Amino acid sequence: MRQKIRRVISVSTVLLLTACGGGFSTPGGEQSFVSGNGSVSFVVPAARVSAPEVSGTTLDGSNFTRKTNSILVVNVWASWCAPCRAEAPTLEQLSKSFAPSGVQFLGIVTRDNDDAARAFLRRFAISYPTMHDDNLIASFNSSLSPNAIPTTLVIDRKNRIAARLSGEVTVASLTEMINKVIGEGA
Repeated sequence: MRQKIRRVISVSTVLLLTACGGGFSTPGGEQSFVSGNGSVSFVVPAARVSAPEVSGTTLDGSNFTRKTNSILVVNVWASWCAPCRAEAPTLEQLSKSFAPSGVQFLGIVTRDNDDAARAFLRRFAISYPTMHDDNLIASFNSSLSPNAIPTTLVIDRKNRIAARLSGEVTVASLTEMINKVIGEGA
């Protein structure tokens, strides 16, 4: 029964993301999608669930593997998503600011083609790795799953999902999320 529920949740997540974007274009070239409202969900350490293994091939052909005992910030985005374009410079800035603290950033592009995603990465000079893996997105179904485009997750040092920001990040909102998890110690 539990496996059936997980399958339903997994399929529902994929369907939600499918409904979020890429369905049709408007005359201005924008595609329809569900954008988050900027709400932040934070889970106390005792109530956190494990995140799926986050690793794979990036858009530049290299392999991404999460470093042991690191905090991982995962941003789900698409090149056609206006809030994703708006938050890209903030994510890049914060990825550099938090690198000395051992915080890794990873982008996961969804509902997009790889050429458009690579052009987005060049346009915004994104230096952290990005993967295209909808199966990985769907595997975040146990707690704080990506529920809109964009969605940003913070995974703690023990590989548990600590926080989710549904919608466009700001410097203040993401900095607060990361610092809260850093403050928990090792």
